[in-house]
Amino acid sequence: MGRLHARVYGEMPNVELVSVCDADGDNARRVAETYGGRHTTDVTDLIGNVKAVTIAVPTIHHLEVAKPLLEAGIACLIEKPLAQDTATAREIAELAAKHDAVVQVGHIERFNPVVRSLRSLSITPRFIEVTRVSPMTFRSVDVGVVLDMMIHDIDIVTWLAGSTVEGVEAVGVPVLVPGVEDVCNARIRYANGCVANLTASRMALKTERKLRVFSPEAYVSLDYHKKAGVFIRKGDNVEKMRQLVEQLRSGEVRDLGDIDYEELVNVEQLTIDDTEPLRAQADSFIAAATGEQKPEISAEDGMRAVETAEKIVAAIPEVSV
Repeated sequence: MGRLHARVYGEMPNVELVSVCDADGDNARRVAETYGGRHTTDVTDLIGNVKAVTIAVPTIHHLEVAKPLLEAGIACLIEKPLAQDTATAREIAELAAKHDAVVQVGHIERFNPVVRSLRSLSITPRFIEVTRVSPMTFRSVDVGVVLDMMIHDIDIVTWLAGSTVEGVEAVGVPVLVPGVEDVCNARIRYANGCVANLTASRMALKTERKLRVFSPEAYVSLDYHKKAGVFIRKGDNVEKMRQLVEQLRSGEVRDLGDIDYEELVNVEQLTIDDTEPLRAQADSFIAAATGEQKPEISAEDGMRAVETAEKIVAAIPEVSV
């Protein structure tokens, strides 16, 4: 991920890629030679030379790497999840507040074009359903599927619900390592009545990433993988169906075989832009680092996502394998 961030920064006209830091010196050199800047193996070398940093290291090292930077007041984009547990995430958030340093959490799916398309829709979610499954990548086997994959959707559904978590139910299945879930389904209840049902698996035979939002005003279906989405408004669609019901009751319509359901429902295709999510995230972070706007995903947002993930894992009944 760090290499990808370096590529994006190297392409931005308003950003100078000053340095690449990696514990593997050869890797740092190769990335710097490709995308620009100096290279180092010591994160403290960045202090005094940069105004913003992306931290893309294993989650357990986020605090260790971020601490000296935040203490120096340097803005940090920290990859998701913010930390491996709520206590550590809170420590990062408190460090940022104490030293007046910007923290944005790298929940990249917020910048997915299909998710950005939701911002223009005035809907009040009552039920949200998310599916995120894929074959095992073997990249994050140090954590379970909740912190590895479901964390994306925890952030998004909490953002969409616009409320605090009131309760969690979950079931999970460990496949490779006892006690570490590889498949999980969670049901989150929010204080405003919204309910979210999330399914994540890293043991699937296919890749599928879909989100469905049910609201009093409309139904929205998004396909992250295909970068496509549909929007069905209640309005005229419901009126057409009501008229049909009345026609059936009165006997005016008798043969249901003549009814084309798709003609009764007006399906609108969502407008999806083609901006790369990493670039959209980087633009947002730099705007926050320069004081033009607040971070789109703050340290507090990241901490709440980790806290909810912990609640989900804690709610999973123990399973012997």
